[in-house]
Formats: sequence, C-alpha cells, structure tokens
Amino acid sequence: MSTTRTVLPAASAARHAARGGLIQITVTGVLWGTTGVAVQLLRDSTGLSPVSIGFHRLAIAALVLLACTAGRLRTIVATLRAAPVPLLLTGVGLGLYQALYFAAVAWAGVSVATIVSLGLAPVLAAAWESTRARRLPGPLRLGTLVAAVAGLVLITTATGNAGTAAPAPLIGLLAAAGSGLGYAVTTLISRQVSQRTAPMTLTTISTVVGALTLAPFAVVAGVTVPVRPDTVALLLHLGVITTAVAYALFYAGLRTTPGSVAAVLTLLEPLTAAALAVALLHEPLPLPVIVGGVLLLTAVAATYLAPDRADTR
Repeated sequence: MSTTRTVLPAASAARHAARGGLIQITVTGVLWGTTGVAVQLLRDSTGLSPVSIGFHRLAIAALVLLACTAGRLRTIVATLRAAPVPLLLTGVGLGLYQALYFAAVAWAGVSVATIVSLGLAPVLAAAWESTRARRLPGPLRLGTLVAAVAGLVLITTATGNAGTAAPAPLIGLLAAAGSGLGYAVTTLISRQVSQRTAPMTLTTISTVVGALTLAPFAVVAGVTVPVRPDTVALLLHLGVITTAVAYALFYAGLRTTPGSVAAVLTLLEPLTAAALAVALLHEPLPLPVIVGGVLLLTAVAATYLAPDRADTR
C-alpha cells in the first residue's frame, strides 16, 4: 500500500511538470510571435538589415543575462568547460539558423522561408525521436503534426506578401531548409543540455555565443542604430522579452517536453504574428488564416489534453 501511495504522487508530479513545460513553451511561441511586428517597425524606422537586427537582439539579451547572472559567472564558466561542445553548438546554432532564415526571407520571400524553416523543424525532430525510439509516432502525434504544419502553411501563404520579388528562389529555398534543419538540431541538442544545465545558464551561454556568431555578418551589413526612444524600446523588447525571457522559458520547458512537441508548440509564433498584424497594423483577416489558426490551436489543445500519449520518450 505504501508503495502505491508513493508512486501516485510521483506520477502526479511528473504530469504536473510536463504540463508546466508545455505552458512555458507555449508562452515562448507567443513571445516569439511579437518579433515580426517589432522587426518590421524597426526596419521601417532605421533601415537596419534583418541580420543586424538579429545580432542586436542576441547581443542585448546576452548583456542583460550577463548582468543578471554576474554573481554566477564562475558557475557559468565551469558549466561551459564541463560540456563545451553541446553548449557551443547550441549557441552557434541559435545564431546560424536565424541568419539563414533572414537570408531565406531576402532571397525567396517570407512565405517560403517561414513554411520551409518552421515546417521542417517539427517533422525532422519527430523523425529523429522515432528513429531513436525505434518505433513510429502514435496516431495522436502524427495527427497533431499534420494539423500544425497545415495550419502553418495556411497562415503563412495567406499573410505573406505574394508580390515580393524573389531574386534567388533556389538559394533561398536551400537557406530556409538549412534554417529548419538548424532549428531542429539545435532544439534536440538543447533539450539534452537542458536536463543538466539551469535555464538561465543555458540561455546566457547560447545568446553570448549566438551574438558572436552573427557579429561578422552584422558588421558587414551595418550595425549603427539611431538612438531614439522608439528604436531603443523596440530593441529592448526584442532583446529582453523575445530572447532573454523567451529562451529561458523555452529551455526550461525542454526539460520535460520532447523536441518535436516543442517545435509544434512554437508554431504559435506565426499565428501570434498574424493576430498582431490584424490588431496593430490593421491588416485584413482572410479565411485561410482563420482556418489555419483553428488547426494550430487544435494541435496545441491535443497536446495539452493528452500529453502522455503524445510523448514518445
């Protein structure tokens, strides 16, 4: 009887932790969804390239996190020395998949870049997890994945600017595929690292390494920013909210959430971006966006309602 009483609270605690991880990653997706509007406003007011904005975003996050963890710098350095390869790969991947995504947007357009990069990630992550587990995903996982990717395609194709020229569509497609592969691999690596590294430590290391990775590209593109209240506010939002806070939540959630599930939940990013575009930029709300939003929210709801059955670990 005592064994049963011990097992039940342990199982309940595990379910509670799993749902907490889902919530953390869901909030991450919503926070990331505010990036698009902020970047658009920043580009319109400063003329900065997307890569330069990405560098500023990571650099600001790194500075804020280093300031917040100043008393634990020795611990952070010791953590990096203990597992340098996965931690450095996480940071380099963070910088590179952003750079590849920005390049894909410039060469192939927003729709292609978003669909390929974000759509590939959950598929690749699910394939890798199934290969490691030596079994196919269950019907719930497959249905969730299909619904989420279909919702992504509907939202992106309806909100992307179809009239935007694609100067190098093939190269852009390859860059988007590289971004999706990088995001999937980085998510899977960071999930393993997050099991033994505190979220703040992991976020600090990854943003510092990511900023250093993007620095050469940003210097070539130009990093000068006019110091005005609006530009400072937008950069702080990108650095603090959508990066420092969002990635800390993301890495914390990865402790109990499979990488493929995390990639599905973060597809809330384009849905949030579309909602903000309608609310703040007064863009139209086409029917495909509504249908795509319903599919995405259904996928997220299915993950919440049956987290244990959706888990292939």
